[in-house]
Amino acid sequence: METADRAGHYSGRVNRSVTDDRVRYRADPSVLTALRSPRLLTREALAGLVVALALIPEAIAFSVIAGVDPKVGLFSSFIMAITIAFVGGRPAMVTAATGAVALVIAPVAPTYGMDMFIATVILAGVFQIVLAACGVAKLMRFIPRSVMVGFVNALAILVFMSQLPHLIGVPWLVYPLVVLGIAILVVFPRITKVVPAPLIAVIAVTVVVVSARIAVPTVGDQGELPRSLPELFIPDVPLTWETFTIIAPFACAMALVGLMESLMTAKLVDEITDTHSNKTRESWGQGVANMMSGIFGGMGGCAVIGQTMINVKASGARTRISTFLAGVFLLVLIVALGDIVALIPMAALVAVMIMVSIGAFDWHSIAPATLRRLPRSETLVMVATVALVVATHNLAIGVIGGVLIASVLFARRVARVVDVRRELRDEHGVAGAIAHYTVTGELFFASSNDLTTLFEYHSDPPRVVIDLTAAHVWDASTVAALDAIETKYAQYGAAVEFVGMNPDSRTMHERLTGELGGSV
Repeated sequence: METADRAGHYSGRVNRSVTDDRVRYRADPSVLTALRSPRLLTREALAGLVVALALIPEAIAFSVIAGVDPKVGLFSSFIMAITIAFVGGRPAMVTAATGAVALVIAPVAPTYGMDMFIATVILAGVFQIVLAACGVAKLMRFIPRSVMVGFVNALAILVFMSQLPHLIGVPWLVYPLVVLGIAILVVFPRITKVVPAPLIAVIAVTVVVVSARIAVPTVGDQGELPRSLPELFIPDVPLTWETFTIIAPFACAMALVGLMESLMTAKLVDEITDTHSNKTRESWGQGVANMMSGIFGGMGGCAVIGQTMINVKASGARTRISTFLAGVFLLVLIVALGDIVALIPMAALVAVMIMVSIGAFDWHSIAPATLRRLPRSETLVMVATVALVVATHNLAIGVIGGVLIASVLFARRVARVVDVRRELRDEHGVAGAIAHYTVTGELFFASSNDLTTLFEYHSDPPRVVIDLTAAHVWDASTVAALDAIETKYAQYGAAVEFVGMNPDSRTMHERLTGELGGSV
């Protein structure tokens, strides 16, 4: 009976956990809700159309960076957007070809050929699925808020910087057209939000340019649009260890950069929409999307912050419908309506992306009042993250660097709160017979390195009590420090007694004491 009760209790806990996860990750509104509501469906469809328009020039540009034909980036964006709409864990987030991934795998195609390039993309997808199974998404909890803010600000700066080439060395009429687009993006939402302002801006600027026959750079100038559907592309590479050693480093880097950018973007969308998303599902979904992209000859990618912000923030999309339709519209635009899309002036898309970058930047984080209240270490981490991302154009380097700096500063701050107080106590009528030390704080490698210097070995009586009630032993470095303290007192003929350890500290101390060697 007891076994049955325990089994039932355990089963109940599992069921509750599964139910809690379903409730936590439930999309609001759901796809079914949006399909039944003409208003919501219209919003999602128009958002997808705007995103598709914004994807075209960037996909072409990223293809150039990766050293491949423009259609490789365009087909990759189409395939990944549709795939992630079904397998991803973050509704309304857009996945497509990205600059970060293009930079990582740029050396592959020119050096080893297109077949090795596609094999690299497919292997990167496999790596992402493996990383998802290993729980890589759980590492998101170790990214401090200051790094997250720096990530968002750096992305906003990169999005803005990516528009500068379209504003330098161009006809002067580009500038009033950009201003017109920005004005529409600012004013139109105050009139109505039924139709996304970015779509109106693109249409209005295009109509002005075409009707007035203004000669300015257009989408068609960025590269030739494909005229056919994507086809299966099975890379013709030898399945040998040598092939693996060549492509694995690039695939691993692509997998890590893609997952990091995707998970950080998902977290940002979570905050904007005040909802939760399944990061583990998103991780393996990115892997599946990259594998599908490679199988159809695409260059792979990850979540795109600019188009995601257009979808979620500017257009108000909330479901997978917008992401799916972005992929569908992208294919229709480049294959069936390529001649019309080619007429869209780049000024219209530049205006949209500039407003996206302005809206994405966390202006509150650099307000003087905020900077005065925040600890300097928090501001330093945020600025360092921004500087690393902008300098390297690599989000992974910026985030990892920011986390490392935050960890060092945190360890330094915690190490400073360790306190050691000495008190001489009487025993059996003998004054000062016991040296009683009270240690307070978190003891780990950063704080325990100086711990041995805080005791008066030569002047203490033969009996020493070290009270660790208000301390916690975290690592082997601390155990080694405690052994060193005991050894030094033994050299003066004094015996040390450690008291007050909590169960975890005691377990670690008993397991490692005397086994580390080199205690001095």
